[in-house]
Amino acid sequence: MEAVPPRARAYVACVVLGALTCLLPLPVTRTPWWAVALLAAVYAGCRHLVRRNLAGPFYPVLLAAAFLLPPAAAALVPLPGVLLARAGQRPEGLRRIWRAAQLALAVWAAARVHGALGGRDAVAASDFPYALAPAGAAVLAFCLVLTALDGGIHALAERVPVRRAWPGLFTRSLAPIGVHGLAGLMMAVLWRSPYGPVAALLVLLPMCVSWWVYAQYHRERAAHRATIRALVQAVDIKDGYTRGHSERVGQASMMIARELGMDDERVEVLRFAGILHDVGKLGVPTRLLRKDGPLTPEERRVIELHPEYGHEMVRGISFLGEARSAILHHHERLDGSGYPYGLTGSQIPESARVVAVADAFDAMTSTRSYRRARPVGAALEELERCAGAQFDPRMVTALVRALDRHGWHPAVTAEDGAPVSPPVPPAADREEARR
Repeated sequence: MEAVPPRARAYVACVVLGALTCLLPLPVTRTPWWAVALLAAVYAGCRHLVRRNLAGPFYPVLLAAAFLLPPAAAALVPLPGVLLARAGQRPEGLRRIWRAAQLALAVWAAARVHGALGGRDAVAASDFPYALAPAGAAVLAFCLVLTALDGGIHALAERVPVRRAWPGLFTRSLAPIGVHGLAGLMMAVLWRSPYGPVAALLVLLPMCVSWWVYAQYHRERAAHRATIRALVQAVDIKDGYTRGHSERVGQASMMIARELGMDDERVEVLRFAGILHDVGKLGVPTRLLRKDGPLTPEERRVIELHPEYGHEMVRGISFLGEARSAILHHHERLDGSGYPYGLTGSQIPESARVVAVADAFDAMTSTRSYRRARPVGAALEELERCAGAQFDPRMVTALVRALDRHGWHPAVTAEDGAPVSPPVPPAADREEARR
């Protein structure tokens, strides 16, 4: 996100202003500066190690600060570790400032809630289980503020509705932050005990195990993405006329899925389905894929085997889930005239109905070597005309709504230097959509 929209920059400025406001009481508050400095140093060091060697965020020290320090002092703890670290993405300065302000506000809110519920007295007295209630409320406040701010910036920068951006962030973050909150509470209790800060820092060791597991999960997801990239690149190399088509179908499938209100995990699976829908073309002779003219009946029968080839190729890739059935059935039609099995209506998996609309839309709006792209409006009219017979009307309507909100930018996919012929009639577009 190199070019940050002006309204997103204004949002960041407001968050920074809010964070600075939280620090105003510092001059009139009895601040244990040695504790602030120690916790800030520990947070900066651990954050660096976690980001470099493991994965995921690092909140136990921040939550321990919220349980131990006044709100304004606790809000200082994340600042050195974030402001002095590399953001890793551009614009680096803005990202560092944003993250520092976001964490400062979240820690301040957690400390405020914890103190208002008498949590610091409970921590000092090691009063269990009473200490759990204010700590739990503080963790909830921390998670709410953190994810609400993330949802806001995501909505403004990526034009995603807040009502869809925030709930998923909150539900995914609550459990990990809850675990970090327990570690932070243990740190705070030991800090106030006769064993002191050194014993408190030992609590961080068990967390390394959970971070390692989390890192393994992310590495597995990275391997999944690498597998998909390799398959798509192989298809693009073989079928140069449709280079980039797979990624665009994945994007359109994701837009439809989001418009239908599907959860983030399913949206991701449908994106995979769109990206890999034509992977079976690896089993089709290249001369047929690159043929400019109409296909003979025998050639069409060979082309129509590609969904089954694709399904066989990905059948053992468990993380694809329902994407496998979408790959197999994305050329089925509601009226039963599709292939490979001639399924009708609800017999066709929902994922396949999503990909079918995305595939046909991109086929019509992308320039090929033998014809120019049709305008988006004309392509949508064709989809609406065929809704009910070929395409699921729900999916067509969802795509129309998504495009109204986000727009679409079709790309030229013809091979470099290939001549482009005049536009072809709609029937030829439907012929292309069947391939």
